[in-house]
Amino acid sequence: MYQIALCDDEEKELDRIETYLAGYQDKRQTQKYRVRRFTSGEAMVDLIREELYMPDLILLDIFMSGITGMDAAKEMRGMGCGVPIIFLTTSRDHALCAYEVDAVQYLVKPLDQDRFYHAMDSAMSRMRKEQESQIVIKVAGGVRQLSPSDILYCESQKNYQILYLAGAECRVRMTTENLWKLLADFPQFGRCGRSYILNMDHIISVDREEILMDSGRAIYIPRNKATEFKKRYFAYYFQQGRA
Repeated sequence: MYQIALCDDEEKELDRIETYLAGYQDKRQTQKYRVRRFTSGEAMVDLIREELYMPDLILLDIFMSGITGMDAAKEMRGMGCGVPIIFLTTSRDHALCAYEVDAVQYLVKPLDQDRFYHAMDSAMSRMRKEQESQIVIKVAGGVRQLSPSDILYCESQKNYQILYLAGAECRVRMTTENLWKLLADFPQFGRCGRSYILNMDHIISVDREEILMDSGRAIYIPRNKATEFKKRYFAYYFQQGRA
């Protein structure tokens, strides 16, 4: 089920958007969704920052009391939140800024059904592609979706795996083998001994005894695994056309 956030400081506009969404659902018969309404950008951004809420799509007004929708979008992008955004606004003045925050669509009010449905088609297409490239892991209190590109490397610690993300860590209770089953189909990942799974896009250098990651972490290569890992890394390196 998709989570869709509606953010507008006017309740009547939120009602109107929900009506359009219901019509879109009936017409397209898409995957079901749950709507959460916000009347301020601050309230939505705060929940996302604190990892208490993560929508799959945001329908966002620009002109609101408090921070504008554009400022809210910039804050979310600055936090690494890549959720698709559709702007709904009364002015064309911010269309260029919408591209800067990678908005899916920029709709000028008053809305009409055809333009709204077209925007939702674009958003749904992106959401499906992103879901196909995500992995789902069990964490304390539920599940979490991660894009493999966000994982820098993984380290085994007894019965847990520590996933090092950009600026964060995620600790999950599972074996290295089970984690590898989730990541093995993504060509950027390689195993380094029993303890590490590395995203090779984040490797700076590989020598005889250690690997230097772009986070600054140096990872020791077990002597009996060094040759095997180097072959995998350099094969991937040349496939990406980096030489």
